[in-house]
Amino acid sequence: MDNNQNIKIATKKPNTPRTFLPFILFIFVFGIFVRYGYLHDDFFICIGGFLVAILMSQSIKVAQQWEKAVVLRLGKFQRLAGPGLFFTIPLIDTVPYWIDQRIHASAFNAEQTLTKDNVPVDVDAILFWVVWDAEKAALEVADYLEAVSWASQTALRDVIGKTMLSDMLAGRENIDIHLQKIIDQRTEAWGVAVQSVEIRDVIIPEALQDAMSREAQAERERRARIILASAESEIAENFVNAAKIYEKNEIAVKLKSMSLLYESVKEKGGIVIVPNDMSDYTNLGTNMGLQQKLNNKNAGLDKPE
Repeated sequence: MDNNQNIKIATKKPNTPRTFLPFILFIFVFGIFVRYGYLHDDFFICIGGFLVAILMSQSIKVAQQWEKAVVLRLGKFQRLAGPGLFFTIPLIDTVPYWIDQRIHASAFNAEQTLTKDNVPVDVDAILFWVVWDAEKAALEVADYLEAVSWASQTALRDVIGKTMLSDMLAGRENIDIHLQKIIDQRTEAWGVAVQSVEIRDVIIPEALQDAMSREAQAERERRARIILASAESEIAENFVNAAKIYEKNEIAVKLKSMSLLYESVKEKGGIVIVPNDMSDYTNLGTNMGLQQKLNNKNAGLDKPE
């Protein structure tokens, strides 16, 4: 794709009237001469008035608010005119360039460019720039629009060739800043200032995309297994510490046994079979009987004698 097709701004503009002022001036001047020639019955006055009206209408120019007109006098730079109304000397002064000083947005790309690690990539970017010196833009370079376009593309290729693919994918902001500095240095002599550069997309081969996807998935699985192993190791370490405490404290073992028994029946209830020695030191029968009597009393089933 032709890179120049991405840019919509025209650098040269034809010397056409911007308003109706030249036409109005032509009618006014020519009308005066026609009336004067009619009163004096002189046809040559009308012809002379026609020529004068053409010259005067060609001398009036209007530049838009965002434009600068480059005025040449006999082929030599004379001045910058505009915005607004200004006058030139017919047949002596010419206005070959109308410089647009608004911010321009230009798209450019680099296709099948090798990175530092020899990976072919396609990169699309946008350049925001403005003409800050209309005189330099008109006189120092033949076509500043085309020059900015090629400077941007070559700078992008240079940066890609010096950057690893991983850095390009992860650090676009750094590449944007680096590109802006390079392009701005190249275009400063042409009166062009680069506002910013933004990389829109980085396209890599499909085979490499699949490989990177598998690599990322494997890395996620590896991290998950490391986290699981760390958790299991921590749990095992806590079990060892708890066993050491139970080994030295018999009461703690009994409390743990009672806690386990309670946790096993608190949700849905059920029948629990416990060893005799456990029922002895927990008084399980007495406690369960008292609990059942208390439950019956709360339910109104305990009758007085």
